[in-house]
Amino acid sequence: MKRLFVLAAASAALLGATAGAATATPKPDVRTTLQQDANAILKQGSPGVLAQLSTTHGSTTVRAGFGNTATKEPVPWNAKFRIGSFTKTFVATTVLQLVGEGKVKLDAPIEKYLPGTVPNGKNITVRQLLQHTSGLADYLAAPEFAFLADREAFEKGRVRDFTAEQLVALGTKQKPLFAPGTNWQYSNTNFVLAGLLIKKVTGDDWRVQVNERIVRPLGLKDTTSPGTDHTVPEPHAIGYERFPGAGATPEDPRYGEAIDATELSSTWGDAAGEIISTTADGNRFLRALLSGKLLKPAQLAEMKKTVEAKPFAAIWPGARYGLGLMSATSPCGLIWGHGGDILGFKTRNGANEQGTRSVIVSLNTDSLKPLPGAPKLTQDVAVKLIQDGICAK
Repeated sequence: MKRLFVLAAASAALLGATAGAATATPKPDVRTTLQQDANAILKQGSPGVLAQLSTTHGSTTVRAGFGNTATKEPVPWNAKFRIGSFTKTFVATTVLQLVGEGKVKLDAPIEKYLPGTVPNGKNITVRQLLQHTSGLADYLAAPEFAFLADREAFEKGRVRDFTAEQLVALGTKQKPLFAPGTNWQYSNTNFVLAGLLIKKVTGDDWRVQVNERIVRPLGLKDTTSPGTDHTVPEPHAIGYERFPGAGATPEDPRYGEAIDATELSSTWGDAAGEIISTTADGNRFLRALLSGKLLKPAQLAEMKKTVEAKPFAAIWPGARYGLGLMSATSPCGLIWGHGGDILGFKTRNGANEQGTRSVIVSLNTDSLKPLPGAPKLTQDVAVKLIQDGICAK
């Protein structure tokens, strides 16, 4: 992923045309570079890749591999896909709009808005929820979610629905990870609580508020919050999932064969990871957010106040976490975004500081199994593609 591929055929043609004159290899245009990056991601084990670069001058979209490995159909150009935790940026933006309206205070305890919901809620602030510094455990670590890592159990429980209250209960009954504000640890429980906060303050489900404040005003016609609808609207790629095998380790999950995991209940994602969108809609949202169209300057500045996030920094250069938004370093400055993983789909993205350029990458699996001979990556699978799109001249 760190290598820059060279168009050998174009280079040879140029050499022949100049008949011995001093020459230089032509620099690939951005579409060619992004296509090469997408092709390289296939080698890391994704059935298909869809990526779009959006700028003030237009967009460039590339795809590779298959949306359906049986029929060999490509990923649809306008494919809808589950965005997983990229949902958190939509929810955090909604909360920060409420802050800008004086309806929520970032440094007020969550107990003020959701009394009795969170043990130690008097000592956990709204900011700490959005920043993942609350110390609350992730409900996905509860035994009730073991089915997400076992093929047979997943087939039986894939359409089981959960309520937000159930998810919070599963998270808060676990031992806290640390005292509020003393460390950082990603926890989906934080954002399900943010969704409940939105409902308490506005009287509307978080899905309604996200739609009224972000989706509808920006014209995100292909962005939905499915709730108990277990399907992905057409057109879409099949979302493939591999499950760990016997003797699996974090370094070697010993994945079995992939199954079609497109249909499932995303209610266990709730305000932490439920939304379905497209590359075009995702880019429009990111660019609007970073360019200041969705938040007042004071609230956007709060969103971009980051803390150290070591687990992310291990795979994203210089990664730090703000309020539902992550920053990473690149050769052309900070890149802002928020990835998402959910069974069947992996979303990666980034935008520049000004919101003039953004990239959305969708893979139709979140369980990558590199092909034989594929280079071993030390960074996230999409880092190079995103950097190449944002930093292209």
